[in-house]
Amino acid sequence: MKTILRLVLLFAACSLLLGTARAERAAVEGILITASNESGQTDRRLAPYEATLRRILRFETFRQVGSGRANMDIPAAGRLALGDGHELELETESSDGKTVHLKVRWIAQGRTLMNTGLALRPGVPAVLGGPSTGNKGEVYAVILIGR
Repeated sequence: MKTILRLVLLFAACSLLLGTARAERAAVEGILITASNESGQTDRRLAPYEATLRRILRFETFRQVGSGRANMDIPAAGRLALGDGHELELETESSDGKTVHLKVRWIAQGRTLMNTGLALRPGVPAVLGGPSTGNKGEVYAVILIGR
């Protein structure tokens, strides 16, 4: 009888622990943009990031090409399709509750453009500068935002 009672208590304790344990998750949004020094207006969808883009990339106008979102466990791997043949392979490594550490691999038409690691804080955009679009003086860039 004591053995059965112990097993029931052990089962109840494990169930309680499993029920309250919650996997850490991260939401990541990626925005593919083009940046240019041609005169014109920046895409209004990028208004919240325009000052950051100007400071980091040092271009005059920005246009959104595409975007993607992923909700991921920590640790886990995922993929964001951004449009125009560009995608990001993401691997969340750890989180301290304020920052998510992840590896990013930027791929376009099957070619790796960049491999990097980031510490992403919720709501604070990280900007990755990329290659030429093929248009005079225009380049691709990616904005990553943790949510």
